[in-house]
Amino acid sequence: MQPTRIPVSSSAIAAVTPSASGLDIEFLSGALYRYPTVPSSLVDALLHADSKGAFFNRHIRPHFSFRRLT
Repeated sequence: MQPTRIPVSSSAIAAVTPSASGLDIEFLSGALYRYPTVPSSLVDALLHADSKGAFFNRHIRPHFSFRRLT
């Protein structure tokens, strides 16, 4: 089953793609990053946050390892 890319309304993030290999975050700049250890509960919270960018900067970016895909 192919992971589903979920477009989001944000001034920084274009879309998120949760999958078994982690959370992919595509930024409006076109950069794509994978965060392999973000728990699904945090992905759900990100998707429901009023400010996706602020949530990402507070709860994901400083706490989880990542790698740039593009």
